[in-house]
Amino acid sequence: MAHIPALFQPATFRSVTARNRIVVSPMCQYSAVDGLGWDWHIQNLGAKAAGGAGIVFVEATHVSDIGRITHGCLGLWNDAQQALVARLAALISYCGAVPGIQLAHAGRKGSCEVPWKGGGPISAAAGGWVPVAPSAVPFSEAHTVPRALEVDDIHEVVGQFQASARRALQAGFRILELHGAHGYLAHEFLSPVSNRRTDRYGGDLNGRARFLMEVIDAVRAEWPEELPLFVRVSCSDYLEGGLTIEDTVALARLLKARGDVDLIDCSGGGISPAQKIPSLHAGYQVPFADRVRREVGIATGAVGLIRTPEHADEIIANGWADLVDLARAMIADPAWAARAAVALGVKPDVPPQYLRAY
Repeated sequence: MAHIPALFQPATFRSVTARNRIVVSPMCQYSAVDGLGWDWHIQNLGAKAAGGAGIVFVEATHVSDIGRITHGCLGLWNDAQQALVARLAALISYCGAVPGIQLAHAGRKGSCEVPWKGGGPISAAAGGWVPVAPSAVPFSEAHTVPRALEVDDIHEVVGQFQASARRALQAGFRILELHGAHGYLAHEFLSPVSNRRTDRYGGDLNGRARFLMEVIDAVRAEWPEELPLFVRVSCSDYLEGGLTIEDTVALARLLKARGDVDLIDCSGGGISPAQKIPSLHAGYQVPFADRVRREVGIATGAVGLIRTPEHADEIIANGWADLVDLARAMIADPAWAARAAVALGVKPDVPPQYLRAY
């Protein structure tokens, strides 16, 4: 039997098996209207699924209108939005990939302009909204001071995650990821930079992780035991006084102990514009995935400017991570996975309509 590179060996989580270890990472398109996607979202993810990846995630999909980053962000809180993402799940499945969706709430980083218009904050008076957060601490001096969530508000947001998880299941998704990274709401609770609370949702790591744990509880009430649940975290805030990789290892131990979280997607940064990332190089965040995997014994996803098939295969072959998540590389080349297969000596697994290309 011919040798199969590690990158192209199947990956199984609960009842779900992906054809390879390549993940199309959730990538915001900022192109929805009132949370509703359209043809852009269909062609964007369809091309990537047809390109041979094992798992294809829909972009960060928000659980409420004020939970969006921008007016252009995708949502999943009504029937029309559910119908659209169901089309995405069906198309991804048709192309042979596992459909995944990332549920998110932007927290204090909400009510912003789309990136190609500068990405700056939009005030409520200018057509935006007042964002919410664990504490009334803005992301930057230019951002609107968020409204600190009361305990009843927290319960409402947890319920929104639960409702969106129910819709995701009905829409046909097979993997659910919770966005707990990049300075958005769950990360804001986790990080002492943004969480100044003195109640049960603040203080030590157990308190700061309470919101995320309650979201997982609520989501798992809808998301079946046989389907996997991933959590994306920022493993470092890259900021003095912020989260460190040691904090993340401790959090990962809490998540593993639950028994209902299957993989930690190890990213970093995003909590503050004052962050200082030491070096942006290929695979710069892979050591996070490696350390969490080794020290905690839970599956991880590696991210961070991974561009070449050889590098991606090395990550899996060396046991540094279980999955490799690609974003910019997939934007540049939706068929990255198929080209990687050719480069590593494997027959690309693409729809029959595309076979003549290989």
